Amino acid sequence: MAETYDLVVIGGGPGGYVAAIRGAQLGMKVACVEREHLGGICLNWGCIPTKALLRSAEVLHLAKNAKDFGLKIPTVDFDLDAIVKRSRGVAGQLSGGIGHLLKKNKVTHIAGEATITGKGKISVKQTDGKTVEVAAKDVIIATGARARELPHLKADGKHIWTYKHALQPDCVPGKLLVIGSGAIGIEFASFFNDLGSNVTVVEMMDRVLPVEDAEISDFAAKAFKKQGLTLKTKSSVTELKVTGGKVVATIDENGKKTSDSFDRVILAIGITGNIENIGLESVGIKTDRGHIVTDEWGFTGVAGFHAIGDVAGAPWLAHKASHEGVIAVEKIKGLKGLHPMDKGNIPGCTYCRPQVASVGMTEEKAKAAGHKVKVGRFPFVGNGKAIALGEPEGLVKTIFDEKTGELLGAHMVGAEVTEMIQGYVVGRTLETTEAELMHTVFPHPTLSEMMHESVLDAYGRAIHF
Repeated sequence: MAETYDLVVIGGGPGGYVAAIRGAQLGMKVACVEREHLGGICLNWGCIPTKALLRSAEVLHLAKNAKDFGLKIPTVDFDLDAIVKRSRGVAGQLSGGIGHLLKKNKVTHIAGEATITGKGKISVKQTDGKTVEVAAKDVIIATGARARELPHLKADGKHIWTYKHALQPDCVPGKLLVIGSGAIGIEFASFFNDLGSNVTVVEMMDRVLPVEDAEISDFAAKAFKKQGLTLKTKSSVTELKVTGGKVVATIDENGKKTSDSFDRVILAIGITGNIENIGLESVGIKTDRGHIVTDEWGFTGVAGFHAIGDVAGAPWLAHKASHEGVIAVEKIKGLKGLHPMDKGNIPGCTYCRPQVASVGMTEEKAKAAGHKVKVGRFPFVGNGKAIALGEPEGLVKTIFDEKTGELLGAHMVGAEVTEMIQGYVVGRTLETTEAELMHTVFPHPTLSEMMHESVLDAYGRAIHF
């Protein structure tokens, strides 16, 4: 006989496990089914292990430039196996912690692969080979996503990598091709470049980091080129052929085709939702271009079924998934005073060198939406803390509606901007105008002072530049 729950969550990633815990906090009997690793892609193969790799690369970069800080480090080298081992250890520690959190909150963890078999009915093939049946009034689908491949661009795990393969590299490639310049592509390009690879990045759009504000993308591109990266925009890879231990890539750059040989290739051309083989069709859940269709509360339109996170569509971010999970559960529980998530208030962070972070509209999108804008800018070179850190290259940009003073968007490139962006996120959530930001006291000396100065600059009041 099936074990019955108030809520079953399919998937134990940052959307699923958060939804499960929130459900338990609200008094629901909850089960969370995960087929592989608690913590999902983020903790095991994405956000966390990549940041561990990038931290190693950052320390290596600082050590190589120790003389700039008055330090003498005679020999600087790295151990790739040790770097990867540390990264995997960090991921393992956090993944294990999720199990503890589920147990602490009395969430039943079922290790196995779930299939929806009917309304409120789920069959789970457990990792021990046994099959169990569970039932629930409500089901949240949080099955995540995987790396996208194209018919002519497929990973083999040896010469052509996805992000999973790149997290456990067998070597530092002499020549590396990265296809795609979104967050995943640029982070790996930055990592391997710092370790000594000759890196080429191919991007179909007219600039790298194409979802970012054009001014920020251009700033970052100049920094990448200065570091030695080759950037090919308005370009595509039309063929990959492994021969003689190398990968020969045919690259179409603005209509001109050329061939080049690389030691390894990383595919970073996006992701697609895990919608297959989970029984969506058995209850009539609709999908569109690789993701489940939902409303602003995560409801699929089929009674009792909800979807959150990467499987429910863009933006494909762990923090978006977690917040969606909370909203979906609270809506299921019938709490009052709820607000659907405003995707315009979701920050994006890219942990390359220099870092990039943003929230809200780009300048181009703000103007296209009919706003008459005021734009403020403040460079890192005008900030005492940035200079003291040896990080004078960067920019903070803010965009306001001229009539209302609404903060439409904020965009940054430079050291630690992924930490700074949260200040503007809070400001947008509180519907702050330029007046409140101008009257906020920022501590000195900090990088955050540039956030204040950028606001002041939008209104012709910048002090330090």
